[in-house]
Amino acid sequence: MALNFGVLALVEAKPGKEQDVWDFLSGGRDIVATEPGTKTWYAFRVDENTFGIFDTFETEEARQEHLNGAIPAALGEHGPSLLAKDPNIRLVELIAVKEAEPELNRM
Repeated sequence: MALNFGVLALVEAKPGKEQDVWDFLSGGRDIVATEPGTKTWYAFRVDENTFGIFDTFETEEARQEHLNGAIPAALGEHGPSLLAKDPNIRLVELIAVKEAEPELNRM
């Protein structure tokens, strides 16, 4: 199946909370590893206090499962102490995807 759906979330750390947001996002990888419908998940930093998450899904159902899952729940719980404002969450439709090539076994 193709990756057709995504979520882009941008968050702004409160002053002095940048490392805490970094750590929170870093720990999110282990959470989404348990979500079979989340095909890719990226946490990234845009600038000193702006961070983001981008994830992809094959189906709308998988995207909705993720949006009702552990990462958004944790963000809702910890966000008020870490973030300067509410997250900017956008549902996106993927137009084109270049998937990673499988690594060749080397002797």
